[in-house]
Amino acid sequence: MKAVAKALTEAPLLNATLDGDNVKIFEDVNVGVAVATENGLVVPVVRNADQKTLKEIDGEVVELTGKAKEARLSKEDVSGGTFTVTNLGMYGVDFFIPIINLGEAAILAVGRIAEKPVAIEGRVEVRPIMMMSLAYDHRIVDGAPAAQFLRSVKEKMEKM
Repeated sequence: MKAVAKALTEAPLLNATLDGDNVKIFEDVNVGVAVATENGLVVPVVRNADQKTLKEIDGEVVELTGKAKEARLSKEDVSGGTFTVTNLGMYGVDFFIPIINLGEAAILAVGRIAEKPVAIEGRVEVRPIMMMSLAYDHRIVDGAPAAQFLRSVKEKMEKM
């Protein structure tokens, strides 16, 4: 989420919504995280995630996930999201295509991290690999800026 939040500051069209026929770019970067509960999927929101440390984001996600599992989320906990991250890696899923949440321009799907053979400078090495996919609203953003956003997320994650 930290990498996503920072990348969103560089790709404002992915932190936007459609307001009639106009694109409205959000000032805040409020990243939602999809949480499966016994009562269905909920998306609690980490507000101003771009301004928080990795430790602060982790603490909020743990707290919000706990509240979600106990059905204690408030309306404020689940409102105001500008972008969503969803993860099915814990179910052994490598890749999936998510549905964009209403009022958002995009959603990032994250698969499991698995060791896989990769070619590195002419030799094969085993490395941890994670697949990501981005669903985005073409009325707001085109493929090239979306790909640049994904590259930015990848680069930021590799440096963390």
